Amino acid sequence: MYIRYIMNNHPAKFQSLLFILFFLLAIPNLAYSKNNFSIFLDEIASEASSLGISKKVINDFKKSTVFIPKVIKYDKSQPEFKLTLDEYLKRVVTPLKIKNANKKYKENKEILIKVGNFYGVQPRFIVALWGIETDFGRLTGGFPVISSLSTLAFEGRRHDYFKKELLNALKIIDKGHISLKKMTGSWAGAMGQCQFMPSSFLNYASDWDKNGSKDIWNSKGDVFASAANYLKQVGWSNKRTWGQKVNIANFKIKHNKNKVLYLDDWSNLGVLKNNKNKLPSIKLKARLIIPDNYGQYGYLVYNNFESLLNWNRSNYFAIAVGKLSDNIKKN
Repeated sequence: MYIRYIMNNHPAKFQSLLFILFFLLAIPNLAYSKNNFSIFLDEIASEASSLGISKKVINDFKKSTVFIPKVIKYDKSQPEFKLTLDEYLKRVVTPLKIKNANKKYKENKEILIKVGNFYGVQPRFIVALWGIETDFGRLTGGFPVISSLSTLAFEGRRHDYFKKELLNALKIIDKGHISLKKMTGSWAGAMGQCQFMPSSFLNYASDWDKNGSKDIWNSKGDVFASAANYLKQVGWSNKRTWGQKVNIANFKIKHNKNKVLYLDDWSNLGVLKNNKNKLPSIKLKARLIIPDNYGQYGYLVYNNFESLLNWNRSNYFAIAVGKLSDNIKKN
């Protein structure tokens, strides 16, 4: 009765009471959540210990790891609208990006050629990946990787995946490649100038300068070699390029994005070069990609494109890397 009286006769006071009640109820929940996160860290520490990770790394992990609400916000947020491929390319492969790519190629030409020859990857693709991923090392992300991965694994939406990446990150620290404090990256745990997840780091990172650590944060040699090694291991060939834009105004059959044919077969189906000339008559297999809102064009992509998709499962990303690489002059 008292609550109804306050609600009817003193609405402002009633709102204040509601706020206080909500706050009091929230305090135990907050404490409970923090307690759960602490328990979760103990469980990870126990598992890390069973994997042979040192006590020092585990102790540092438990002392310094914090829950980051902003990471969960980023993970759950969805884009408000979807860009077309042309809109995306205009944002990502800008004239400035092309200018900087050529500048970076010239500045690092000697080491890029050595790395490219060693791994069998054209240097222009190494530079293009570097540029698309982190703007040539400028935007690597400032999130503490261990705390970010712990937050994502604790939140639970992709618990198994992020727990595995978290343990991999602890292995990297334990091997002495980077300290826990200096291991920074994106909110999702992608690290360094080539944005490797910890599992990719363990599988593909390279110590090009032979100093005992695979430093994809600061060493350009390690960054370039790690990117090249990744591409090599997933099937890259320096005998081919990535693909080409084509004219499909006269394309004769229903599109199947998984169909792989020789260029001559695509020619017979009405596919032309972007300038409307006939495709080259060479024994090369390709797959046709037709973007949304494509008009009269698509892309014939080769096996190297599939290697780029292995890096990032996005046609937009892979086409952007290819486009930027095409605009890098080797002189």
